Amino acid sequence: MSEAHLAARRQQILDAARRRFLRNGFHSTSMQDVIAEAGVSVGAVYRYFRSKNDIIAAIADGYAAEVKTVLGELAAHPELSLGEVMERAVELIDANTGPDGMMRLAVQVWAEAQRDPAVGALAAQIYGTMRGNFVELAQRAAEAGELPAEADPKAVGAALFSLVLGYALQRMLTGQPDLDTYRQGLRALLST
Repeated sequence: MSEAHLAARRQQILDAARRRFLRNGFHSTSMQDVIAEAGVSVGAVYRYFRSKNDIIAAIADGYAAEVKTVLGELAAHPELSLGEVMERAVELIDANTGPDGMMRLAVQVWAEAQRDPAVGALAAQIYGTMRGNFVELAQRAAEAGELPAEADPKAVGAALFSLVLGYALQRMLTGQPDLDTYRQGLRALLST
């Protein structure tokens, strides 16, 4: 089989697992459910993934890589202010808070991380990397004079990351605030 075929098959399995996880949650989804949803053989799934946790990890890694790419692209544009970068980061998150959004799976990962040490370690790694993206943004903002010179980029990065995750949780749990309202709040906070 070609590399393209193998990659497509792997993605087919991940897409099937994502649909099942969104529909039924991690606990109520078995490997057999993923196999049936993907329409492939048992051997095909186990060729790529040893366990459900491996599938969860692959899905989470893919989303974290997407976020890192987007933030990296934004950070590469020095003409964008920290506020503009944050607004675009929130737009990415907003696009993933709907019924099929990755943030719905993220919440399941957070819950599972509290009871399963392997998922907890995975979540710590992924979210540590994502927080690191915001630390880099804070460092760049400090160098550009958008933050006080004494601001600790690690502290600011952690706070910025929380602003993005907090928005996602509010949207999913309450349906509010809308994206425009949240952007206005970010502008007010980051312009002082």
